[in-house]
Amino acid sequence: MKKLLFVLAGTLLLISNPATLVAQSAEDRASELLSRMTLEEKVGQMTQLTLQAASAVRGTPTESHQLNEEALRTAIVQDHIGSMLNVYDMAMTADEWLPLITTIQRVAVEETRLGIPILYGIDAVHGNNYLSGATLFPHQLGLAAAWSPELVHRAAEITARESRAVGHLWNFSPVLDVGRHPVWSRFFEGFGEDPFVATELGSASIRGQQGEDLSSSTSVAATAKHYLGYSMPLSGKDRTTAWIPERQLREIFLPPFRRAVDDGVATIMVNSGDVNGEPVHASKRMLTQLLRHELGFEGVAVSDWQDIERLVTIHRVAVDMKDAVRQAVLAG
Repeated sequence: MKKLLFVLAGTLLLISNPATLVAQSAEDRASELLSRMTLEEKVGQMTQLTLQAASAVRGTPTESHQLNEEALRTAIVQDHIGSMLNVYDMAMTADEWLPLITTIQRVAVEETRLGIPILYGIDAVHGNNYLSGATLFPHQLGLAAAWSPELVHRAAEITARESRAVGHLWNFSPVLDVGRHPVWSRFFEGFGEDPFVATELGSASIRGQQGEDLSSSTSVAATAKHYLGYSMPLSGKDRTTAWIPERQLREIFLPPFRRAVDDGVATIMVNSGDVNGEPVHASKRMLTQLLRHELGFEGVAVSDWQDIERLVTIHRVAVDMKDAVRQAVLAG
């Protein structure tokens, strides 16, 4: 939480109390704020809502997006949410994104008790495809065909610069899933079937996006996804059961994530499915023992789309949403 909330937010934090923030390091500021947070505020900071939750028109708009500021204030001021993401099937211009993000951040910084900015996440997986006029690149499989870490690094730098310029501080990329199943529907999103290639190119993408300092005006937080075994579902269908022997899991699917942790990746997104009958979102073995203790990951683990709910509706290991949240939090 500390790294993602405060190092990443960078200059946005200066809006609330410049004198205090300049005098404190990001880590000191984080510790000070955490010590003052209520339990409700901590829970809120762990919650991410889609942009539609604060939209004047629900569904996919056909024109420039309009905020419902009453709904926005309910989410941020009353419910203390810490993060939002864009999932519309449309791209907006920089002139449309900037006032929208500015309004969201102004409410978070000026109207809440602690003045913590919102972390805005985006799926900029081959360039920022939610930004009209952004530079678009081939998907990861296409980039991998060039056999060039330098090319991947440069594409990641450009994506980060263009994303950060419109207030997108967090990118749900790169995909580090090794594509060994020939009919897996997201094969084009990864760097292919070879663990070495996926590891090297994934590393180049993370370093390109995050740069030397996450507070830089040209850097974003990268997300290594989807940890772990997501790309080898038994049926080939997305987000479904995988049966992977432990040795295969470690030799083929783990290396790109191990390197990502070594590279200091800020966040890791969790596999939507289950591995050998165990939903990863509820797996303490995968999320705490392996990821935190063995690999040494200190960043933020983020769920994939509606995956806490899936512990109730799909995996059926939780009796209700409260139980699902409990399981996921305790798992790590």
